[in-house]
Amino acid sequence: MVKSDDWWKGAVIYQIYPRSYQDTTGDGGGDLQGIAQRLDHIASLGVDAIWISPFFTSPMKDFGYDVSDYRGVDPIFGRMEDFDEIIARAHRFGIKVMIDLVLSHTSDQHAWFQQSKTSRDNPKADWYVWADPKPDGTAPTNWLSIFGGSAWQWNAAREQYYLHNFLKEQPDLNFHNPDVQEALLDVVRFWMDRGVDGFRLDTLNFYFHDAQFRDNPALPLDQRRSDTAPAVNPYNHQSHKYDKSQPENLVFLEKLRGVMDTKGAAAVGEIGDSERAWELLEEYTQGNKRVQMSYVFDFLSGDNLTAQRITDVFDEKARRAPEGWPCWALSNHDVTRHITRWNLSDTAAKAYCTVLMCLQGSICIYQGEELGLPEAEIAFEDLQDPYGIEFWPEYKGRDGARTPMVWDTNTNDHSGFSSTRPWLPIPPEHRHLAASEQDHQAGSMLNHYRWAIELRHKHPALRHGDQTGTRADGPILSFQRSTGDGSVLVRANLSDGRAAGMEPWQVDITEE
Repeated sequence: MVKSDDWWKGAVIYQIYPRSYQDTTGDGGGDLQGIAQRLDHIASLGVDAIWISPFFTSPMKDFGYDVSDYRGVDPIFGRMEDFDEIIARAHRFGIKVMIDLVLSHTSDQHAWFQQSKTSRDNPKADWYVWADPKPDGTAPTNWLSIFGGSAWQWNAAREQYYLHNFLKEQPDLNFHNPDVQEALLDVVRFWMDRGVDGFRLDTLNFYFHDAQFRDNPALPLDQRRSDTAPAVNPYNHQSHKYDKSQPENLVFLEKLRGVMDTKGAAAVGEIGDSERAWELLEEYTQGNKRVQMSYVFDFLSGDNLTAQRITDVFDEKARRAPEGWPCWALSNHDVTRHITRWNLSDTAAKAYCTVLMCLQGSICIYQGEELGLPEAEIAFEDLQDPYGIEFWPEYKGRDGARTPMVWDTNTNDHSGFSSTRPWLPIPPEHRHLAASEQDHQAGSMLNHYRWAIELRHKHPALRHGDQTGTRADGPILSFQRSTGDGSVLVRANLSDGRAAGMEPWQVDITEE
């Protein structure tokens, strides 16, 4: 029996990238008021919760993932009252609200860092990760930034380096300092007091670094993967043994869970670790002492999602994380949309949607996925993402997955998103996929997502049940979902040819 406060278990969570959802002010960027206005669309999907990507006060060097005030709403997104309206409206629809907390690092414009960088003896001198240079003046370690180059930046005032696992404008907080931990737990309390039901925890395994500042070892060529960083990034050349995923993180996560439990809040943690992802999933989510869910990347990669691939992933989970609770996703704001990534037809995309809604775990879907949006091709001169600008043209960044939602083809040239030119261009091939066009089409992608989510809620076995017998027979995927009250057999032909008596991309769901 699933407890009422376990609303997250098996839930379908809808990710919103606020800058690209709905513009209500005419400045070309989405805002919180736009999210509030579009909650009827979200409710029509039947999802359990929304996850809103960062809207906090920020210089926007990394589009909100560089926070300068954890308790403030950036003016480009509106006011705190707008966020309160989202909470109130969402709750009236029965939808939980989760926000994206970036605790591992702040903006270099945050007041904490502005004080920390001034000297080695100020009250916040130890709130960030500072280290002396090597005798030859070079960086303290060989650690690399996910955004390219060294993870260390020199500061002349302190004559020390500070750590930044991402942009140099995103200094890492020092979680070895208990005052830092308590300050961040107060941030969690602040948002729960405003009515937030849960959190998506950005870069959950980056909280702690090795206190001894040991160099990372090299990673053999045959073991390199591009799950955490694109293949062209030398970040993949290292085994990240010391710059993240440290054992001290478990103790902090237990403190965090204790705070969240006071309000029944839940969290899904993003684990960025190509080598130890399953081990960390098990450590971070098993039992009821740490986070409830872990966001996994296996279905966000470029590998074709065949029946065998899905089977292999569940076999690996059974071996390495049998008690872990994953949160599956096919697309998000950081990866190429799966329609393009796997070159899917409309029929194939619907089949994958159905299979996704039948898997054990919780589910995240990303705005525009329900419309079947492909990846947008963005010209270099239109790029906004510093990641894409750095590695262009071998890696074009994340802007292609972040273009504005298309709501209505009949309103103006901007598809109902804005009355002015949007911050990223809307590609012509998106416009005919607008929500208004699909809303009343029985066979549309939008209505298929509504049907598949309803299917998940209709069958308790699909939401809460065990998953057994996962196997691939050529292109045919099959598995069983079971509770004490019943079971469901799922069979899917994940190919464009007939197989085992099944039509291409046919999915059969049978109650037993």
